[in-house]
Amino acid sequence: MEKTFIINELNCAHCGAKIEEALSKLEGIESAVLNFPMRTIKMHGEFTDDTLRIMNETARSIEPDVEILPREHHHEHHHKEHHHEHHGECCCGHDHEHHHGEAHEHCHEHEHSHEHAHEHSHEHTHEHSENDKGELLTLICGIVLFAAAVITGHFLSSKIPALVLFAAAYLILGANILKATVKNIKAKNFFDENTLMTVATLGAFAIGEYAEAVGVVLFFRIGEMFEDFAVARSRKAITAAAALRVDEAEVLLSGSFTVVDADEVKAGDILRIKTGERIAADGIVESGESRVDTSAINGEPIPMTVRTGDRVISGCINLGDTFTLRAESGAADSTIARVAAAVEDASAAKPKIDRFITRFAKVYTPIVIAAAVLTAIIPSLITGDWTKWIHSALTFLVISCPCALVLSVPLAYFSGIGAASKLGILFKGGDSVEALGKVKVIAFDKTGTITDGSFSVTTVESFGKLSENDLLRLCGSCEQTSTHPVAQSIVERCKTDGLSLASPDRSGELAGRGISAELSGNSILCGNERLMAENGIELPGLEKAAGSIVYIAVNGKAEGRIVVSDKLKKTAASAVSGLSKAGIKTALFTGDKAENAEITAKKLGIVTAAGGLLPEGKLEELGRLREKYGSVMFVGDGINDGPVLAGADVGGAMQSGSDLALEAADVIFMNSEPESVLRAKRISDRALRVSYFNIAFALAVKAAVLVLGLIGHPSMWFAVFADSGVAMILVLNSIRILNTKKYI
Repeated sequence: MEKTFIINELNCAHCGAKIEEALSKLEGIESAVLNFPMRTIKMHGEFTDDTLRIMNETARSIEPDVEILPREHHHEHHHKEHHHEHHGECCCGHDHEHHHGEAHEHCHEHEHSHEHAHEHSHEHTHEHSENDKGELLTLICGIVLFAAAVITGHFLSSKIPALVLFAAAYLILGANILKATVKNIKAKNFFDENTLMTVATLGAFAIGEYAEAVGVVLFFRIGEMFEDFAVARSRKAITAAAALRVDEAEVLLSGSFTVVDADEVKAGDILRIKTGERIAADGIVESGESRVDTSAINGEPIPMTVRTGDRVISGCINLGDTFTLRAESGAADSTIARVAAAVEDASAAKPKIDRFITRFAKVYTPIVIAAAVLTAIIPSLITGDWTKWIHSALTFLVISCPCALVLSVPLAYFSGIGAASKLGILFKGGDSVEALGKVKVIAFDKTGTITDGSFSVTTVESFGKLSENDLLRLCGSCEQTSTHPVAQSIVERCKTDGLSLASPDRSGELAGRGISAELSGNSILCGNERLMAENGIELPGLEKAAGSIVYIAVNGKAEGRIVVSDKLKKTAASAVSGLSKAGIKTALFTGDKAENAEITAKKLGIVTAAGGLLPEGKLEELGRLREKYGSVMFVGDGINDGPVLAGADVGGAMQSGSDLALEAADVIFMNSEPESVLRAKRISDRALRVSYFNIAFALAVKAAVLVLGLIGHPSMWFAVFADSGVAMILVLNSIRILNTKKYI
């Protein structure tokens, strides 16, 4: 069984990692995955009535103020029956005739609980705002007292006034730290960042380094504020998808539209979508015409015009006139519900480098603390200068908490997922972001991925006196009785262009070759090269074209050709070009003819092309690319792409594709455009660079402070910079990834 819990009052990423490890070792629990920015923990295992209590006791032994709660779903209902099927039942599912009193009371309690939840939410928001103001006021008071102490100590000969001011500033700024330390000591948790900070700063006071002691807690508080800001901003990008869910919808019931809870919408319901409303469920436009804003789902800024028969996805906003929609599925199974769930789940899936940092942190803190103890004792015994070496040891304690790494590295991937979601790209985990950052070659499927997946006339070429419209009209007239997809595409083009078609005097379909017909006294042949050769018709030397080619001959003379092919998507060329400029090799795999694959690849500038491939053939080609270049991504959309998507280092699927492809993929592109692949690659590359930089920078600064302390040049100012200062810089560095302008 899998359950997700909210974890409140968790402010230390390092402590969060320790809680995650402790909870994963509980009896009956198979795994526990903490999502620190979202403050949630997902657990797999067997749960009993005592599990939640044991979880809280375990967590509080590490972080005393932590509270773990089951995640509440805002739209839970007491019934699972659809609103059409109540038949004498009240809204809570009770028999109206026999349990009216009980049902009414239950409904009233349910309504009251919603009101209470709303009030509690409002109170919590108000309380949070008041806390922010109190934090800022405390910080300002502390800074004023700190500045007064420094000035007083500089100008007055007596040190007592300055000491009093330093002590007052310390107590104001460090009150929360001291309070947390007392709780930690009671819980026998001596290696929490608050406890270590308290020992270091009180030690600094004891050896007369008052300014450094207060400076440490001041910058620690400032660092925490910046961290909270950065995490909140990144969390907002992730939760934005969940906010797109619609609470209510207007459904046609008994001849009139009635407002119901969106969770009650089911397949087949008729919904009315008014101007400015967000669409609650995926469906087909039943009546009306409008424009919808799809940017929240696929990142496309240009509104889409929809008419009767067009498919519309949930989460979009109606910008035009009111229209009606026939739901294809319930709101719980809609696109926006899946998007919200995918983004939230993705933020909890950890990349390899994150798991390495968690393991590293477990070793780092004990080693630095041990170094602090040895530094305080051994050099002091040798030199007799206890003050100097205790000062060095105290600087070690300040930098012994690895929060800068434990928070900033996963936050880089978390921000990458948030930035991608705003552009209509869904990563299924931080590990997917990391894996794509290491990809060296990207292979595309052709039909439905690089191309639109629907056949149409792409080229009309005349060899002589007939115009393009004459060729289309002539061929369309002969082909209009055929059921072949190529023939239907030509007839459809004639209708689109408003060309009137004539009925041939005679027509016959020649299997595998084309059409033979008589029209207005002329002998017409419309078909492939083989048909022309059989009838001794000479064709001019022409450049090869991708797709199905229909030659038109009149009275034994070739007059032109029509190329019917799968049209390239609008961003295919720019995506391939962008990937090539970034040093990424590209390939094209398709079940279409090898000739068509090569022509398409040449047109786009794709390096490698292979056609006529079955799923196992695509897997073999993928293996060859991996051996030659390294890590490979495959992007597809069909049912037959499932095996190769799963077999690639990273699988990408177009949202318009099959459910199997979407399930097997690591990344889903909501607007189904190849350019999204380029954007996803840019995001993952940046997340990888930022995470590596964060690690290198944090370790370099901390190592520098350790070396300075060991050679006898301790500075708690450097130490607090190496801890809170570096954490602040790296966290802000990580959230730069949220800037989507960098990837467009």
